[in-house]
Amino acid sequence: MPTDIEIAQAAPIRPIQEIAQTAGIPEAAWAPYGRYMAKVNPALLPEKQPGRLVLVTAINPTPAGEGKTTVSIALADGMRKNGRKAMLALREPSLGPVFGMKGGAAGGGHAQVLPMEQINLHFTGDLHAITSANNLLAAMVDNHIQQGNLLGIDPRQVTWRRCMDVNDRQLRAIVSGLGGKGNGMPREDGFDITAASEVMAVFCLASDLADLKKRLARLQVARTFEGKPVTAGDLHAEGAMTALLVDALQPNLVQTIDGTPCLIHGGPFANIAHGCNSVIATRTALRLADYVVTEAGFGADLGAEKFLDIKCRQSGLRPGCVVLVATIRALKHHGGCPKEELNREGLDYLRAGLGNLMRHASHVRDVWHLPCVVAINHFVSDTAEEISLLRAACEAEGLPVAFCDGWAKGGEGATKLADLVCGILDASDGSSLTFTYPDEAPLKDKIIAVAKRIYHAGSVTFGAGVEKQLKSLEAEGWANAPVCIAKTQYSFSDQPKLLGAPEGFPLTIRQVRLSAGAGFVVAFAGDIIAMPGLPRHPAAESIDVDNSGRISGLF
Repeated sequence: MPTDIEIAQAAPIRPIQEIAQTAGIPEAAWAPYGRYMAKVNPALLPEKQPGRLVLVTAINPTPAGEGKTTVSIALADGMRKNGRKAMLALREPSLGPVFGMKGGAAGGGHAQVLPMEQINLHFTGDLHAITSANNLLAAMVDNHIQQGNLLGIDPRQVTWRRCMDVNDRQLRAIVSGLGGKGNGMPREDGFDITAASEVMAVFCLASDLADLKKRLARLQVARTFEGKPVTAGDLHAEGAMTALLVDALQPNLVQTIDGTPCLIHGGPFANIAHGCNSVIATRTALRLADYVVTEAGFGADLGAEKFLDIKCRQSGLRPGCVVLVATIRALKHHGGCPKEELNREGLDYLRAGLGNLMRHASHVRDVWHLPCVVAINHFVSDTAEEISLLRAACEAEGLPVAFCDGWAKGGEGATKLADLVCGILDASDGSSLTFTYPDEAPLKDKIIAVAKRIYHAGSVTFGAGVEKQLKSLEAEGWANAPVCIAKTQYSFSDQPKLLGAPEGFPLTIRQVRLSAGAGFVVAFAGDIIAMPGLPRHPAAESIDVDNSGRISGLF
C-alpha cells in the first residue's frame, strides 16, 4: 500500500493560477509563491455574500488515529463533486510535530493538500516570520534593560519568552545573559514552540493589518519594579513586528489532490493556544465560496470549545454545522482495547468507547446548540457488526452519521457526507450558537464553567496564588476576556491516560498567563507545557531526501 507522501508525489498538481481561477480570485489579488502556492490579498477581493461555514472537530485523539484533516479535505472535495462551490480553510503545520510524534498535517491518502512536502516544511515562511517577530520583541526587552532601563523593567519579572518551531525540551528553562556585562543581565529565561507563542495567537485572531498592529502593541512583556505592566507598545516594537508579518498575514492558497482551492494560514496549538486557523483566512474563504470547511485542533473539548468561545466570540464567525470525526479503531481504544488488537473485531471495546463520542456530541448540541453530524473515517479493518453497532448507537441519540472513504477515494468517498452536511448548512446560519459562559462572568467562574460543563470535572483546584492573580487581571481590565485552558488533548481530564468519558475527577489549574494581544487568559491545567519534547523515536529519524531532492518519510 502506498504511503501518504507517495500518493501525494504521484498526484497531478495544477499550476496555482488555475486554482486561483477556480476559486474566483482576481489576478490582481494573488501573487505566486513558486508554481503551486500563492499569497492572497483579501483587500483586493470583490465583496460577496458570505458562504456557509462548517466546523470539523473530533473525539479525543488516540494512537489509533482519527483523521480530522483527512475528513475535512474529503468533505470539501465531496462538496465539489456534488456540484457545490466549496473551499477549505485549514491550519498550517508546525515543524515540531512534523519532526516529532504527529508527523505531517496535510491530510492523508487521496484526501491531501498539495504540495504536501512544502506545506509540511517551510511552506511560505509564515511560521519563520512569526518566530522572528516574537524574538525581535524578546531582544528589545533585554536591550532596553541593558541600555539604561528607562521604563524601570524588573528583570525578575520579564515574562516574554523566546520561541522556535522545533520541539526542544532542553530550552524550556534556561539562564540567558551569561558571560559578563556586555552580554546583558543574567536572568531565568526559556523558549516556547512557535505554535504556542502569543504572536501566533495574535496573528490568527487579527481581523486585518491595523488590528494586528494594535494587538501586538498590547502584548505584555514584563513588569516594572513598581509592579506595572510593560507592553510591546511601551518599547515601540509593534511597528517593526508588524513589518516582519505584513506579507505573512496574507493567506496561502494551495490545492487538494482533487483540485479544491484551500487556504492554509496560521497554526496555534489547541492544547495550549486556541487551535484555529486565521480569522482572515476563514473570512477570505467565505467571500470566495458558498461552503467553507474549517477545522479546530485536537478533540472538541479543546479545539471546538476554543473555536466557539474564543474565535467566534471575537470575530463574529458562526458555523452552521459541526462535523464530529471518529474512527471505530479510536473508539475501541477509548474503550480499553490494546493497540495490538485494534484491527480485530471488538464490539465490547466499541460499546465501552462510545461514551467519548456521545459526550462530545452532547456538548455540540446541548451546550453550544449547533447541529452535529458524526463522520466516521473508514478503515478496512472495520467489520459489518462494528459499523452496525455504531450506526445504531448514533440513531438512538438522533445523531446523523455518515462514513467517509476520503483516504482511499478522495472526494468521491465523501459525497454522502457532503450532501448530509450541506443539507444542514442550508437550513442553519449559526444564529443558535451559545457560548459556554457569559462575557461578564468572573475569570475563575469561566474556568470552572469549561471544566465542569465541557470536561465534566467534579472539582477545580487552583494553585497557590492563582486566584489572587485572576483578581489582579480583572482589576487591570481583563474581566470580560475569554479563557483558554491549556491541558492534555488525550482526555477530558488533565490526566492523559484517563480515557473514554470520565466525570467527577479533580482538575488542577496550576498557573494562569495573560495573553493581552490575543485578548484571552490562558489557564494551565495539569502538567501541560508550551515547549514539547521529541519522543523516543522522533519522526525525523525516518525523513530523508535522495540525490534528486525527492523527500521521503513524511506522513
